[in-house]
Amino acid sequence: MTSVLVIALVLIAAALVALLAIKTVRIIPQARAANVERFGRYRRTLVAGLNFVVPVLDRVKPLIDLREQVVSFENQPVITEDNLVVHIDTVLFFQVTDPRAADYEIVDYATAIEQLSATMLRSVIGSMDLEQTLTSRDRINAMLRGVLDEASGKWGIRVTRVEIKALDPAPSIMDAMEKQYRAQREKRAAILVAEGEKQSAILKSEGQAAAIEKVFKAIHDGKPDPELLAYQYVQALPQVAQSQGSTVWVIPSEVTTALRALSSAFGNSHEEPGAAREPVAPLPGDAKPAAAPPKAA
Repeated sequence: MTSVLVIALVLIAAALVALLAIKTVRIIPQARAANVERFGRYRRTLVAGLNFVVPVLDRVKPLIDLREQVVSFENQPVITEDNLVVHIDTVLFFQVTDPRAADYEIVDYATAIEQLSATMLRSVIGSMDLEQTLTSRDRINAMLRGVLDEASGKWGIRVTRVEIKALDPAPSIMDAMEKQYRAQREKRAAILVAEGEKQSAILKSEGQAAAIEKVFKAIHDGKPDPELLAYQYVQALPQVAQSQGSTVWVIPSEVTTALRALSSAFGNSHEEPGAAREPVAPLPGDAKPAAAPPKAA
């Protein structure tokens, strides 16, 4: 009977020792931390590794994760400076840097970060118009990160990064923007076409000017005689007759003069020297010879 009692006492003592050891030794995983309270007051923070506490006197609070955490806030309606509503999806990355402050300065730091992010997002977007909001994501991210990091610093939290996943205006605003962008694209296309036609006209006029200059130079260098110019007049007459609206056309006096010169030139080449010429009938456009004055009676 006595031996059984002794064995029972030994087992109880061993159990108490084991329980005391369990309560005394605390192993904290990597990237975790735990706050210790003694008689209800903060005592110290347990870091990763093997730690010892005083049983009964010390109370170890739940573990705090020191790794970077991600919080997503989806479909938050925000009003821009020009009173337009946009829906924004945001991703927030933060990390606990002070376990004591994160445990005692705020009740729920995850919820506090979410609410603070929504408030700051409305403040930042509210200072921009819609166009700036759609084209300044990097600027918005940087502003949000700076404001959130400063506001959450007293909670022992560091905001490492803020990213805007989606930024969607209302459907009516999207339709209006699409029409505006289409009109701008059409305007730019019309300007480009007009500029191209202008350049083409300039190049064409320059080419015509160069061609005229080249022909003028060739004629000037050749020193043509009147017979050659008259022949060129004759060659040009069929082209004038074939042009549109040429059912009735007038031969200028210069052309008739050139024809007479041409006729004279070809006539000289077949007549004998000194032979008398037949009178040449006047061509259309020539001035009629003056009538002889009447004889006196």
